Amino acid sequence: MNTVDNAGAKGEVVTVTVGIVGAGSIGCYVGGALQMGGAEVHLLARPRMVDELKEHGLTISDFRGLHHHCPPQSLHVHTDVAAMAGLDCLIVTVKSADTDTVAAQLAPHVGADTVVISLQNGIDNAPRLSAALPQCCVLPGMIAFNVLQRGQGVFHAGTDGAIMVECSARIGHIDTLFAASATPFEWHSDMRSVQWSKLLLNLNNPINALSGLPLKEELSQRHYRRCLARLQREALAAIRQADIPLQRLTAVPPRWLPRVLDTPDWLFTKIAQPMLAMDPLARSSMWEDLERGRRTEIDWLNGEVVRLAAQQGTQASANSRVLDLVKKAEQGGRRDYSGEELWALLSD
Repeated sequence: MNTVDNAGAKGEVVTVTVGIVGAGSIGCYVGGALQMGGAEVHLLARPRMVDELKEHGLTISDFRGLHHHCPPQSLHVHTDVAAMAGLDCLIVTVKSADTDTVAAQLAPHVGADTVVISLQNGIDNAPRLSAALPQCCVLPGMIAFNVLQRGQGVFHAGTDGAIMVECSARIGHIDTLFAASATPFEWHSDMRSVQWSKLLLNLNNPINALSGLPLKEELSQRHYRRCLARLQREALAAIRQADIPLQRLTAVPPRWLPRVLDTPDWLFTKIAQPMLAMDPLARSSMWEDLERGRRTEIDWLNGEVVRLAAQQGTQASANSRVLDLVKKAEQGGRRDYSGEELWALLSD
Protein backbone atom coordinates (compact mmCIF):
# COMPACT_ATOMS: atom_id res chain seq x y z
CA MET A 1 0.00 0.00 0.00
CA ASN A 2 1.39 3.38 -0.99
CA THR A 3 1.24 6.22 1.49
CA VAL A 4 0.51 9.93 1.26
CA ASP A 5 2.45 12.66 3.05
CA ASN A 6 -0.05 13.06 5.87
CA ALA A 7 1.93 13.43 9.09
CA GLY A 8 0.86 11.52 12.18
CA ALA A 9 1.41 12.45 15.83
CA LYS A 10 5.15 11.65 15.72
CA GLY A 11 5.74 12.94 12.21
CA GLU A 12 5.45 9.56 10.55
CA VAL A 13 3.84 9.19 7.14
CA VAL A 14 0.43 7.53 7.39
CA THR A 15 -2.07 6.22 4.88
CA VAL A 16 -5.24 8.22 4.29
CA THR A 17 -8.39 6.14 4.74
CA VAL A 18 -11.35 6.89 2.49
CA GLY A 19 -14.83 5.37 2.40
CA ILE A 20 -16.91 5.38 -0.78
CA VAL A 21 -20.57 5.45 0.26
CA GLY A 22 -22.55 4.07 -2.66
CA ALA A 23 -19.97 2.32 -4.82
CA GLY A 24 -21.68 2.23 -8.20
CA SER A 25 -20.29 3.61 -11.45
CA ILE A 26 -18.97 6.92 -10.10
CA GLY A 27 -18.12 5.56 -6.66
CA CYS A 28 -16.07 2.65 -7.96
CA TYR A 29 -14.19 4.88 -10.41
CA VAL A 30 -13.37 7.41 -7.69
CA GLY A 31 -12.41 4.63 -5.30
CA GLY A 32 -10.15 3.02 -7.88
CA ALA A 33 -8.46 6.36 -8.61
CA LEU A 34 -7.88 7.03 -4.91
CA GLN A 35 -6.46 3.56 -4.32
CA MET A 36 -4.21 4.04 -7.35
CA GLY A 37 -3.10 7.31 -5.73
CA GLY A 38 -2.14 5.64 -2.46
CA ALA A 39 -5.22 5.79 -0.22
CA GLU A 40 -6.70 2.89 1.72
CA VAL A 41 -10.16 2.73 0.19
CA HIS A 42 -13.26 1.07 1.65
CA LEU A 43 -16.15 0.54 -0.77
CA LEU A 44 -19.71 0.40 0.60
CA ALA A 45 -21.82 -1.23 -2.08
CA ARG A 46 -24.84 -3.38 -2.81
CA PRO A 47 -24.34 -7.16 -2.55
CA ARG A 48 -24.30 -7.61 -6.35
CA MET A 49 -21.46 -5.12 -6.71
CA VAL A 50 -19.57 -6.59 -3.77
CA ASP A 51 -19.71 -10.04 -5.39
CA GLU A 52 -18.53 -8.63 -8.73
CA LEU A 53 -15.58 -6.81 -7.17
CA LYS A 54 -14.56 -9.82 -5.08
CA GLU A 55 -14.51 -11.96 -8.21
CA HIS A 56 -12.95 -9.61 -10.75
CA GLY A 57 -11.31 -6.82 -8.78
CA LEU A 58 -11.76 -3.19 -9.80
CA THR A 59 -10.46 -1.71 -13.05
CA ILE A 60 -10.63 1.96 -14.02
CA SER A 61 -10.00 3.21 -17.55
CA ASP A 62 -10.62 6.36 -19.55
CA PHE A 63 -10.90 7.47 -23.16
CA ARG A 64 -7.38 8.90 -23.09
CA GLY A 65 -5.79 5.51 -22.38
CA LEU A 66 -5.66 5.20 -18.58
CA HIS A 67 -5.95 1.59 -17.40
CA HIS A 68 -5.40 0.51 -13.80
CA HIS A 69 -6.43 -2.74 -12.13
CA CYS A 70 -6.92 -3.25 -8.39
CA PRO A 71 -6.88 -7.03 -7.77
CA PRO A 72 -9.62 -8.53 -5.57
CA GLN A 73 -7.26 -9.18 -2.66
CA SER A 74 -6.34 -5.48 -2.51
CA LEU A 75 -9.94 -4.29 -2.09
CA HIS A 76 -11.94 -3.56 1.06
CA VAL A 77 -15.59 -4.06 0.09
CA HIS A 78 -18.54 -3.93 2.47
CA THR A 79 -22.31 -4.06 2.62
CA ASP A 80 -22.53 -2.85 6.25
CA VAL A 81 -22.46 0.91 6.80
CA ALA A 82 -20.68 0.35 10.12
CA ALA A 83 -17.50 -0.27 8.08
CA MET A 84 -17.40 3.48 7.40
CA ALA A 85 -16.65 4.25 11.07
CA GLY A 86 -13.33 5.85 11.92
CA LEU A 87 -12.24 6.72 8.37
CA ASP A 88 -10.57 10.03 7.51
CA CYS A 89 -12.92 10.89 4.66
CA LEU A 90 -16.23 9.64 3.31
CA ILE A 91 -17.18 10.32 -0.30
CA VAL A 92 -20.92 10.02 -0.88
CA THR A 93 -21.92 8.96 -4.40
CA VAL A 94 -25.43 7.59 -3.88
CA LYS A 95 -28.37 8.80 -5.97
CA SER A 96 -29.95 12.02 -4.71
CA ALA A 97 -33.14 10.16 -3.79
CA ASP A 98 -31.13 8.08 -1.29
CA THR A 99 -29.23 10.91 0.41
CA ASP A 100 -31.45 11.28 3.47
CA THR A 101 -31.61 7.52 4.10
CA VAL A 102 -27.85 7.08 3.79
CA ALA A 103 -27.16 10.11 5.99
CA ALA A 104 -29.35 8.66 8.74
CA GLN A 105 -27.52 5.33 8.46
CA LEU A 106 -24.12 7.03 8.67
CA ALA A 107 -24.96 9.26 11.64
CA PRO A 108 -24.21 6.72 14.42
CA HIS A 109 -20.87 5.76 12.88
CA VAL A 110 -19.12 9.04 12.02
CA GLY A 111 -17.58 11.67 14.26
CA ALA A 112 -16.10 15.13 14.07
CA ASP A 113 -12.78 13.81 12.72
CA THR A 114 -14.39 12.54 9.50
CA VAL A 115 -14.75 14.82 6.48
CA VAL A 116 -17.73 14.04 4.22
CA ILE A 117 -17.66 14.97 0.53
CA SER A 118 -20.78 14.84 -1.65
CA LEU A 119 -19.97 13.90 -5.26
CA GLN A 120 -23.59 13.75 -6.40
CA ASN A 121 -25.84 15.31 -9.00
CA GLY A 122 -28.22 18.04 -7.94
CA ILE A 123 -27.83 21.13 -5.80
CA ASP A 124 -28.96 20.31 -2.26
CA ASN A 125 -27.23 17.05 -1.31
CA ALA A 126 -24.45 18.59 0.79
CA PRO A 127 -26.90 20.66 2.90
CA ARG A 128 -29.02 17.54 3.45
CA LEU A 129 -25.96 15.56 4.54
CA SER A 130 -24.84 18.40 6.80
CA ALA A 131 -28.24 18.57 8.49
CA ALA A 132 -28.10 14.86 9.32
CA LEU A 133 -24.39 14.88 10.23
CA PRO A 134 -23.89 18.15 12.16
CA GLN A 135 -20.78 16.74 13.83
CA CYS A 136 -18.99 16.45 10.47
CA CYS A 137 -17.37 18.85 8.04
CA VAL A 138 -19.48 18.30 4.89
CA LEU A 139 -18.16 19.59 1.58
CA PRO A 140 -20.07 19.87 -1.70
CA GLY A 141 -18.36 18.55 -4.80
CA MET A 142 -19.10 17.31 -8.29
CA ILE A 143 -17.68 15.22 -11.11
CA ALA A 144 -17.57 16.68 -14.60
CA PHE A 145 -17.09 13.42 -16.50
CA ASN A 146 -19.25 10.39 -17.27
CA VAL A 147 -18.51 6.87 -16.06
CA LEU A 148 -20.12 3.68 -17.33
CA GLN A 149 -19.95 0.14 -15.99
CA ARG A 150 -18.57 -2.29 -18.53
CA GLY A 151 -19.06 -5.40 -16.43
CA GLN A 152 -16.57 -7.63 -14.60
CA GLY A 153 -15.49 -4.76 -12.35
CA VAL A 154 -14.52 -2.37 -15.17
CA PHE A 155 -15.49 1.32 -14.90
CA HIS A 156 -14.74 3.57 -17.87
CA ALA A 157 -14.63 7.38 -17.95
CA GLY A 158 -15.76 8.20 -21.47
CA THR A 159 -15.68 12.01 -21.37
CA ASP A 160 -13.32 14.75 -20.24
CA GLY A 161 -13.59 16.70 -16.99
CA ALA A 162 -12.37 17.08 -13.42
CA ILE A 163 -13.45 16.28 -9.88
CA MET A 164 -14.24 19.53 -8.07
CA VAL A 165 -14.58 20.04 -4.31
CA GLU A 166 -15.15 23.07 -2.09
CA CYS A 167 -11.91 24.44 -0.64
CA SER A 168 -11.08 23.14 2.82
CA ALA A 169 -7.88 22.73 4.82
CA ARG A 170 -9.49 19.74 6.54
CA ILE A 171 -8.89 17.46 3.56
CA GLY A 172 -6.12 19.29 1.72
CA HIS A 173 -4.20 16.10 0.90
CA ILE A 174 -6.93 14.61 -1.29
CA ASP A 175 -5.72 16.50 -4.36
CA THR A 176 -2.37 14.70 -4.16
CA LEU A 177 -4.17 11.35 -4.16
CA PHE A 178 -6.04 12.18 -7.35
CA ALA A 179 -2.94 13.71 -8.95
CA ALA A 180 -1.07 10.45 -8.39
CA SER A 181 -3.73 8.66 -10.43
CA ALA A 182 -3.74 11.26 -13.25
CA THR A 183 -7.34 12.21 -12.34
CA PRO A 184 -7.97 15.96 -12.84
CA PHE A 185 -8.93 17.65 -9.54
CA GLU A 186 -9.83 21.26 -8.72
CA TRP A 187 -10.59 23.19 -5.54
CA HIS A 188 -13.38 25.78 -5.76
CA SER A 189 -14.47 28.47 -3.31
CA ASP A 190 -18.04 28.75 -4.65
CA MET A 191 -19.38 25.28 -5.31
CA ARG A 192 -22.98 26.48 -5.67
CA SER A 193 -22.09 28.35 -8.84
CA VAL A 194 -20.09 25.34 -10.04
CA GLN A 195 -23.04 23.03 -9.37
CA TRP A 196 -25.47 25.19 -11.33
CA SER A 197 -22.94 25.48 -14.15
CA LYS A 198 -22.58 21.69 -14.21
CA LEU A 199 -26.35 21.26 -14.08
CA LEU A 200 -26.55 23.29 -17.31
CA LEU A 201 -24.34 20.68 -18.97
CA ASN A 202 -26.18 17.79 -17.32
CA LEU A 203 -29.41 18.90 -18.97
CA ASN A 204 -28.15 16.82 -21.87
CA ASN A 205 -28.51 13.65 -19.77
CA PRO A 206 -32.25 13.21 -20.50
CA ILE A 207 -31.79 14.17 -24.16
CA ASN A 208 -29.17 11.46 -24.49
CA ALA A 209 -31.24 8.94 -22.57
CA LEU A 210 -34.31 9.59 -24.73
CA SER A 211 -32.30 9.44 -27.96
CA GLY A 212 -30.91 5.97 -27.34
CA LEU A 213 -27.64 7.07 -28.98
CA PRO A 214 -24.06 7.39 -27.73
CA LEU A 215 -23.26 10.91 -26.54
CA LYS A 216 -20.96 11.81 -29.40
CA GLU A 217 -23.47 10.69 -32.04
CA GLU A 218 -26.31 12.53 -30.31
CA LEU A 219 -24.37 15.79 -29.88
CA SER A 220 -23.31 15.64 -33.53
CA GLN A 221 -26.95 16.07 -34.63
CA ARG A 222 -28.36 19.60 -34.59
CA HIS A 223 -31.95 18.69 -33.69
CA TYR A 224 -30.81 17.08 -30.43
CA ARG A 225 -28.55 20.04 -29.70
CA ARG A 226 -31.45 22.44 -30.28
CA CYS A 227 -33.43 20.50 -27.68
CA LEU A 228 -30.58 20.89 -25.21
CA ALA A 229 -30.25 24.59 -26.07
CA ARG A 230 -33.95 25.10 -25.31
CA LEU A 231 -33.58 23.45 -21.90
CA GLN A 232 -30.51 25.54 -21.17
CA ARG A 233 -32.18 28.81 -22.16
CA GLU A 234 -34.99 28.15 -19.68
CA ALA A 235 -32.43 27.32 -17.00
CA LEU A 236 -30.31 30.38 -17.76
CA ALA A 237 -33.36 32.65 -17.52
CA ALA A 238 -34.23 31.29 -14.07
CA ILE A 239 -30.60 31.40 -12.94
CA ARG A 240 -30.32 35.03 -14.06
CA GLN A 241 -33.51 35.99 -12.21
CA ALA A 242 -32.25 34.23 -9.07
CA ASP A 243 -28.93 36.11 -9.37
CA ILE A 244 -26.88 32.92 -9.25
CA PRO A 245 -23.33 33.35 -10.63
CA LEU A 246 -22.01 30.78 -13.09
CA GLN A 247 -18.53 29.46 -13.76
CA ARG A 248 -16.92 28.40 -17.00
CA LEU A 249 -16.46 24.62 -16.97
CA THR A 250 -15.91 24.10 -20.71
CA ALA A 251 -14.24 25.95 -23.57
CA VAL A 252 -17.55 27.79 -24.05
CA PRO A 253 -18.82 30.29 -21.42
CA PRO A 254 -22.11 29.08 -19.86
CA ARG A 255 -24.32 31.81 -21.33
CA TRP A 256 -22.98 31.19 -24.83
CA LEU A 257 -23.75 27.47 -24.78
CA PRO A 258 -27.23 27.66 -26.38
CA ARG A 259 -25.93 29.75 -29.28
CA VAL A 260 -23.10 27.32 -29.95
CA LEU A 261 -25.44 24.33 -29.74
CA ASP A 262 -27.80 25.96 -32.25
CA THR A 263 -25.14 26.19 -34.96
CA PRO A 264 -25.26 23.91 -38.05
CA ASP A 265 -23.46 20.58 -37.76
CA TRP A 266 -20.55 21.59 -39.99
CA LEU A 267 -19.86 24.67 -37.87
CA PHE A 268 -20.45 23.01 -34.51
CA THR A 269 -17.87 20.31 -35.21
CA LYS A 270 -15.31 23.03 -35.91
CA ILE A 271 -15.92 25.45 -33.04
CA ALA A 272 -16.88 22.94 -30.35
CA GLN A 273 -14.32 20.18 -30.79
CA PRO A 274 -13.56 20.01 -27.02
CA MET A 275 -17.24 19.25 -26.36
CA LEU A 276 -16.95 16.21 -28.62
CA ALA A 277 -13.69 14.96 -27.05
CA MET A 278 -15.03 11.69 -25.70
CA ASP A 279 -15.19 7.95 -26.21
CA PRO A 280 -17.40 7.22 -29.26
CA LEU A 281 -19.48 4.82 -27.15
CA ALA A 282 -19.84 7.06 -24.07
CA ARG A 283 -23.39 7.40 -22.71
CA SER A 284 -25.03 9.51 -20.03
CA SER A 285 -25.61 8.13 -16.55
CA MET A 286 -29.35 8.58 -17.09
CA TRP A 287 -29.21 6.29 -20.13
CA GLU A 288 -27.48 3.71 -17.93
CA ASP A 289 -30.12 4.08 -15.22
CA LEU A 290 -32.93 3.45 -17.70
CA GLU A 291 -31.03 0.58 -19.30
CA ARG A 292 -30.68 -1.09 -15.89
CA GLY A 293 -34.28 -0.41 -14.86
CA ARG A 294 -33.31 2.05 -12.13
CA ARG A 295 -34.96 5.28 -11.07
CA THR A 296 -33.24 8.26 -12.69
CA GLU A 297 -32.19 11.56 -11.12
CA ILE A 298 -34.45 13.61 -13.39
CA ASP A 299 -36.07 15.28 -10.35
CA TRP A 300 -32.65 16.63 -9.33
CA LEU A 301 -31.71 17.81 -12.83
CA ASN A 302 -34.59 19.22 -14.88
CA GLY A 303 -36.67 19.20 -11.72
CA GLU A 304 -34.25 21.70 -10.17
CA VAL A 305 -34.79 24.03 -13.15
CA VAL A 306 -38.57 23.72 -12.87
CA ARG A 307 -38.43 24.51 -9.15
CA LEU A 308 -36.07 27.46 -9.57
CA ALA A 309 -38.26 28.92 -12.32
CA ALA A 310 -41.34 28.54 -10.11
CA GLN A 311 -39.54 30.35 -7.28
CA GLN A 312 -38.97 33.25 -9.68
CA GLY A 313 -42.64 33.27 -10.72
CA THR A 314 -42.01 31.81 -14.18
CA GLN A 315 -42.26 28.44 -15.92
CA ALA A 316 -39.77 26.08 -17.55
CA SER A 317 -42.16 24.26 -19.86
CA ALA A 318 -39.58 22.37 -21.94
CA ASN A 319 -37.84 21.11 -18.81
CA SER A 320 -41.22 20.04 -17.42
CA ARG A 321 -41.95 18.17 -20.63
CA VAL A 322 -38.60 16.35 -20.58
CA LEU A 323 -39.18 15.44 -16.95
CA ASP A 324 -42.50 13.85 -17.93
CA LEU A 325 -40.93 11.95 -20.86
CA VAL A 326 -38.22 10.48 -18.63
CA LYS A 327 -40.79 9.50 -15.99
CA LYS A 328 -42.65 7.62 -18.72
CA ALA A 329 -39.39 6.00 -19.85
CA GLU A 330 -38.83 4.82 -16.28
CA GLN A 331 -42.13 2.96 -16.62
CA GLY A 332 -41.12 1.37 -19.93
CA GLY A 333 -41.93 4.23 -22.30
CA ARG A 334 -40.01 5.23 -25.42
CA ARG A 335 -36.26 5.83 -25.40
CA ASP A 336 -35.59 6.11 -29.12
CA TYR A 337 -36.85 9.56 -30.11
CA SER A 338 -35.33 11.19 -33.16
CA GLY A 339 -34.07 14.74 -32.79
CA GLU A 340 -36.98 16.00 -34.85
CA GLU A 341 -39.51 14.19 -32.65
CA LEU A 342 -38.01 15.52 -29.44
CA TRP A 343 -37.83 19.05 -30.81
CA ALA A 344 -41.50 18.92 -31.77
CA LEU A 345 -42.45 17.71 -28.29
CA LEU A 346 -40.43 20.44 -26.57
CA SER A 347 -41.77 23.15 -28.88
CA ASP A 348 -45.47 22.51 -28.19
